[in-house]
Order: sequence, then C-alpha cells, then structure tokens
Amino acid sequence: MSELSGMTGFARFTGEASWGSWAWEAKSVNGRSLDVRVNTPPGFDALERGVKAAASKLFNRGSLQVSLRIDMSAGDEKVTVNEPLLAALTDAAQAIHGVGLSGEAIATLMTLKGVVETGGSSLRELAQDEAAIATLAQAAETALAELAAARLAEGASLKDVLTGLVSEMEGFAATAAKLAEGQPALLKARLTKQLDELDAEGRVDADRAAVEIALSAAKADVREELDRLSAHFIGARELLAAGSPAGRKIDFLAQELNREANTLCSKSVSLDLTNAGLGLKGVIDQFKEQAANVE
Repeated sequence: MSELSGMTGFARFTGEASWGSWAWEAKSVNGRSLDVRVNTPPGFDALERGVKAAASKLFNRGSLQVSLRIDMSAGDEKVTVNEPLLAALTDAAQAIHGVGLSGEAIATLMTLKGVVETGGSSLRELAQDEAAIATLAQAAETALAELAAARLAEGASLKDVLTGLVSEMEGFAATAAKLAEGQPALLKARLTKQLDELDAEGRVDADRAAVEIALSAAKADVREELDRLSAHFIGARELLAAGSPAGRKIDFLAQELNREANTLCSKSVSLDLTNAGLGLKGVIDQFKEQAANVE
C-alpha cells in the first residue's frame, strides 16, 4: 500500500567539487499529466535526458521544473583568446584603413563576442568530464527524491483534509436519510391539500387519487441516491487509504457524488431536506477542489 502524494513541492540540493560548486533546484505544481522541463548549462544535454528518465520513475503527474547552476572555482577560470578570429579581424581592419592598428584599436577588437572567453572553456571541458557528469547526475536524482518527499508530506496533509471532508459528507447524508423518512407523508399531505383545493366538488375518484399519490411518492424516493452516496463514501476512503496514483479516480468520484447530491435536491419535497442536500454539495465542492492537488 503506497502513500498519498500531492503535486506541489520544492527541493534544493547543493554540493562542491574540485572544479567548483553546483546546485540543483526542483519544483513541482499541479498538472494533468507529467511534464518535466530541465534547464542546464549548454553542453549538458545528457543530464537533461537522465533527469527526465529519473522523474518518470518517481512521479505520475505534475508540472516539474528542474534547473542546474554551476559555479566554476576561481582558480579554474581561464581566459582564452581566439587568435585566428582576432588575426582575421585585424587583417580586415588594416585592409580597410591601409595602416597598422594601434594597441587601442586591437583592444577594441578583443571586446567583440567570441574573441575573448572567460571561463567558457572550463565549463565545456566539465561537460566532457565523465566523473563530473556522474556526480551531477547522482545529485539530480537526490534532488528529485527530496522533491518526492516534499510531495508526500503534502499528500499526508491532503489525506487528513479529504478524510475529514468525507466525514462531513457522511454527516449530511445521515441527516438527509432521517429527513427522507418523512418524504411520503409530506408529499401525501401536500397533494391531498392541492386536490382538495382544485376538486372541491369531489369529482376525482379516490382510488385514482391514491394511485397518483403513490406514483409521486415513488418518484420522490431518495433511498437509491442515499445508498449510492454511502457506496461512494466507502470508495473514497479506500482510495485515500490505497495512496497515489489516485488523483484522477478521486476527481471522478467527486463528480459522481455531486450527481447524486443534485438528484437528492431535485427530489426533495421539504426545505430541510433541500438544505441538507445543498450542504452536502458544498462539502463535495471542497472535496473536489482538494482532490485536484492529489497525484
């Protein structure tokens, strides 16, 4: 039996190595399916594929954003001059002006993109370091595991809330069941009064009136709706106990609960029963809203 999991959470896992430091951040929000977006520095595409594969083993639903930040050690930073590019730019400038370039002009050319790179080469080299990639990949899995733990913590809270709402719904249903016992008598009294007002001369056959009253009472019978509600309450508790993935099933169950509550209200012939049905519908709405957070 697994635990109930939510879909919202955050995790951050950091570490250091000889080449610098790194930080993985993983956050998750509600989603109809599993959507994993990974943001890594250029050249670390292999990590992106690994993160998505690891996430698919841990999660069934949710919109995940996973990002990696790498800070290279100051001692490892390198200044690299693209000498062929600088020479080509210098030759082109001299050809245009017809004279040699001053040191200031050459310094200006070195500010152009791609001529001088700081630290870039170290990051590219790191992307080719199998040991470093293995370290970062393991760290990513740890960050995802911590995110899963955060979602489980949310799931435990959701389970308490949803279980409490089921109890509230059961309370309204029990009240409705007691009130429903008086439905036939109320309906008979109402129809008899209407018949007396419309048929003062007594032309309507008494047997015919009794049949009509019986048919109306049958149409107003809410025992089937109450029985189905009870079955749905049992199903809800079983789903909550079984754990995730259960979000879609709980959401569907909430729709069925709402359907029965609507029918209960439509068949009611008393204000008290109608109010009990409306109270039930209010709790069902809360139940459905919280169920949207369950994986």
